[in-house]
Order: sequence, then structure tokens, then C-alpha cells
Amino acid sequence: MKKYLYIIFSSFVILLLVMGFIFKQDLNSLISTKIQSQAKEETSVSAQEFVQKNYNYNENGKNYDFTFLEFSSSGCTICKQMEPVLDEIRGLDKTKVNVVFLHIMKPENLNMMKFYGISAVPMQILLDKEGNEFFRHYGFISTADLLAKFDDN
Repeated sequence: MKKYLYIIFSSFVILLLVMGFIFKQDLNSLISTKIQSQAKEETSVSAQEFVQKNYNYNENGKNYDFTFLEFSSSGCTICKQMEPVLDEIRGLDKTKVNVVFLHIMKPENLNMMKFYGISAVPMQILLDKEGNEFFRHYGFISTADLLAKFDDN
């Protein structure tokens, strides 16, 4: 009897893990939306003003086509794997991308984390020339996959 309970329990745990992996983007989106809805209005307004001032290139005259926000942490293994991708994107000539690294442990980045509903790292957010989000991804993403997103927009 104990053997069967162990098998049933183990199967259930494995099923939950598989389901979590399959639906991780959906779960992350749900949590992000909840974080954004709980951000105070002054936090959202402050962050929105910051985004418009710094990442709306039609308004501020900076010579970029996109912004690549990387929310990350120094102790995260997958975040470290993203570092060469950030360097490659920075070095591109054909696409003018402002690569911005936002360390989640720095207090000055807290409003941006709340504004964008960052629930896990690494989180990549792409903004268009007007500072509007058009892509979001959690985890590792290759340079080629990122370039495809720029080309799609």
C-alpha cells in the first residue's frame, strides 16, 4: 500500500513540475500583471515619466530605434549566460539598440521593476522608438531570436 501511495505522490509531483515548465511564461505573465496592478499610482506615473523621458527617442532626439531592458541579478546563472548576448546586441551596427541593464537588487531600479511587473529574472523587455513595450521574455534568449523580434517590429 505504501508503495502505491509513493508512486501516486511521485507521479503527481512530476506532473506538477512538467505543467509548471510548460506554462512558465503564462504563470510569469499572470504574476507580472498582479505586481503591476499592485504598484501605487505615483510609482507607475514616476516610472512612466522616466520611460518617456529616456526611451521615447522621437521625443528626446536620441539616435536609437529600440530599447532592450535586461532585468537581471549578479548571482543568477542564466543572467550570466545573457551577458554575451547583451554585448553582441550592443555591438550591432545595423540596428540601433539602447541596451539597459537593470540590476534588481539596486533600490533605484525598484520603480521600474514594479512598473513592468518583474517577477523573475532574467527578464528581457523590448521597447519601440516611442518607449512602448512590444516584446517580453523570461529566461535565456539567443541573439538571433532577439534580432528576429527587432525585425518583426
